[in-house]
Amino acid sequence: MPKKTSVVFASEKLEKSFENLGSEESMRKYLMRAIDDLKQDPFCGTKLPQRLFPKEYVQRYNIDNLWKYDLPDGWRLIYTLVNKGQVEIISVILEWFDHKDYERRFSY
Repeated sequence: MPKKTSVVFASEKLEKSFENLGSEESMRKYLMRAIDDLKQDPFCGTKLPQRLFPKEYVQRYNIDNLWKYDLPDGWRLIYTLVNKGQVEIISVILEWFDHKDYERRFSY
């Protein structure tokens, strides 16, 4: 039996940012496609090695895995997976940003 999958935002503030993207229609469309892809296959992104985890994510979210989903125009969506036993996998969206901010966050 396949596991149920769902996608949530790491915080209310992040979810509100997503909801307020109305004026940035293309970014909202990119993120909706990413959410749909994550619902179909939570492992569709690129798994990042633990040595690259930003300390802020580890401290704030207590993560043990981190994934990157490439959005168009050099944007990135960062998420982690939470496994709810045999029943469900939850993709938790931590943030999205352009390539420049991505490089800053990950100290490239």
